[in-house]
Amino acid sequence: MDIREIQNLIKFVAKSGATEVKLEMDDFKITIKTTTEGTESTTTYVQQMPMQAAPQMAAPQVVAAPVVTDAPAAPAADDSAKYITVKSPIIGTFYRKPAPDKPMFVEVGSTIGKGDVLCVIEAMKLFNEIESEVSGKIVKILVDDSSPVEFDQPLFLVDPS
Repeated sequence: MDIREIQNLIKFVAKSGATEVKLEMDDFKITIKTTTEGTESTTTYVQQMPMQAAPQMAAPQVVAAPVVTDAPAAPAADDSAKYITVKSPIIGTFYRKPAPDKPMFVEVGSTIGKGDVLCVIEAMKLFNEIESEVSGKIVKILVDDSSPVEFDQPLFLVDPS
């Protein structure tokens, strides 16, 4: 795990509302503690462990439901005000298809229903399916395939009509 992945993990934990997360891998251990809302401090401990460490333990998986809001993509465009923005619930890598040899989950113009899988986001070697919270038609895909995404980053514009 490099410093960039650790920084992304810290940001994710801070935004998720979790107060403490411990992650143990073969060669290191990370503990991230956040305080209450009044104080904005994050403490991170990174400890190197000997190579004969205990077996690898799974990290706690905190995945929020996809956030869907009625926000326009561009305030100047009146047409986009009627679209619903589907945002990323987690930090990770955005993929439009389940495997390299499989078809895309959705394309521009695809009709979707509640619970349909729109994409997957890989976070720490776990692939999280992002499901639609609304029914409608995909108007625009805002992220390129295999791109990193941040928490609450817009992914799709959906026309609910």
